[in-house]
Amino acid sequence: MYIFLNKTIVPESDAVVSVYDRGFLYGDGIYETMRAYNGVVFMLEKHLERLGRSASLKRLDIPETGFITDAVCRTMEANKLSDAYIRVTVSRGKGPIGLDPDLCKEPTFVVITEDFREYPGHLYSDGVKLVIAKTRRNLVSAINPRIKSLNFLNNIFAKMEAKEGGAYEAVMLNAEGLIAEGTVSNIFFVKDNVLCTPALDVGVLDGITRELVISLAKKNDIRVSEGKFYPADLFNASEVFFTNTTSEIMPVSQVELIAYRVGEISKSLHMLYKEEVSAYLKNYREN
Repeated sequence: MYIFLNKTIVPESDAVVSVYDRGFLYGDGIYETMRAYNGVVFMLEKHLERLGRSASLKRLDIPETGFITDAVCRTMEANKLSDAYIRVTVSRGKGPIGLDPDLCKEPTFVVITEDFREYPGHLYSDGVKLVIAKTRRNLVSAINPRIKSLNFLNNIFAKMEAKEGGAYEAVMLNAEGLIAEGTVSNIFFVKDNVLCTPALDVGVLDGITRELVISLAKKNDIRVSEGKFYPADLFNASEVFFTNTTSEIMPVSQVELIAYRVGEISKSLHMLYKEEVSAYLKNYREN
């Protein structure tokens, strides 16, 4: 496997980052996860826009968009990949131990691409189990959720809770006990034929898949409510699913002890999502 490190492609064995890198020492960095279908990175421009926003909010210098795009394409080509998982990571870089950001003169830039392995089909037909995590989502006033940060410790704690509970994913609440998001996903549920998802000001990352699903729902006359919801709202839902870049729309069959069917709205939105991917690829190739 080949990795893009800083300015060049190197074998994985040579893709070495210093122990003095602030990403390692302090989690001081940002990242984006993307998915390529048939050689085309889906919604690449949206991911790069969000990476730039994260960098701006962290006051972190990152390479120009054109350079990042070229690095992603070159890394996929080096690994001979068509359907791929892609991760772009930028840390503040190497510098002396200390919290002062000015100690680092140049960021560390990494692109990893791996062969995308499809999720087992039974997950989509049967759904997955979630638990409500005791670990709370970071306060908005502490770490802005609009930053897709390398600092992921509370998400890791919540993921541990999911594993201990025999669940696939965990639902994290904010400090007020409102539903926020999963460890690596946005949460949706259907209640009284309305598609509900936590509003951004609850303290969630504005997922790119989340945004697309909301848009598709509205275009297809599905009522959408972005609001403030408690676990009780989730327990009284008729359908539940979560979204992210790699799994797209993943149906949920159980949250804690409450069971759900994989409903028609979930199925319909996943079909529409697949159609959107196909249209994006077609438009990309035609232009």
